[in-house]
Amino acid sequence: MSATRPLHGKRIVVTRAIEQARGMKDFLEKRGATVLLLPAVSFSEPADATKLDRAIGSLDEFEWVLFTSANAVRFFSKHCRAVGRVIGEGQWPRLAAVGPVTASAAAAEGFTIDYVAMEFLGAALAKELSASVKGKRILLPRSGRAGHDLPDALRGAGASVTEVVAYHTGGVGVVEPGVMEALREARVDVVSFFSPSAVENIRGELGADVFSRLAAKAAFAAVGPVTATALRNAGVVVAIEAVEATTESMVAAIEKYFAMPKSSEARSQ
Repeated sequence: MSATRPLHGKRIVVTRAIEQARGMKDFLEKRGATVLLLPAVSFSEPADATKLDRAIGSLDEFEWVLFTSANAVRFFSKHCRAVGRVIGEGQWPRLAAVGPVTASAAAAEGFTIDYVAMEFLGAALAKELSASVKGKRILLPRSGRAGHDLPDALRGAGASVTEVVAYHTGGVGVVEPGVMEALREARVDVVSFFSPSAVENIRGELGADVFSRLAAKAAFAAVGPVTATALRNAGVVVAIEAVEATTESMVAAIEKYFAMPKSSEARSQ
């Protein structure tokens, strides 16, 4: 191990969708790691986009649009173009994003973000905006599998919330040969998770017993408290937890884990 290649010899599984994993793969490989890509979730158009397109066509009715993921931004902007709504032109509601990754994705699509949550949680966004959304109409485009915490918190703050499915979150995508075998045989050092859906899908693919045996031998890494909670609810130890939902934060957390003496004993429930 060297200062420039602190992860030399480590085999790290990245469970993000392929289009989202490339940046982290490059980051890890520059630090000496061998990266195995396992797209634990896949993303596609919703089965019925009527409600989404209708909401985009009626944006004048809303005071806020809240983006909770880069995928929400990507599919929302795609449908804006499809219905002829030009991003950045004309009258738009105020826009908010959960975290810098989502805000960056929005900026890349031409959106001007008015507020970025200081914490990387949907519920935190609702709390931070509580004074601004009271009595306001909010459009919330997101995955069909998203939870209820954010819209419930917004309604609790006095907002009127319209939820629309912007994209479908599916199961495990196409996996490179040998990756699943490496997981089943625990021939990896780290398995990184980026969403509760990834936890659910990988556990379902491997089976509960194999999933637990893998967690006992490899370090399970989570981005943020929501994913960490999903892992703990699945009955496994979270060895690594990245504070921020960014590639840099996850890689830094992995490096810190391996820099710790007797790191296998440093895991916490």
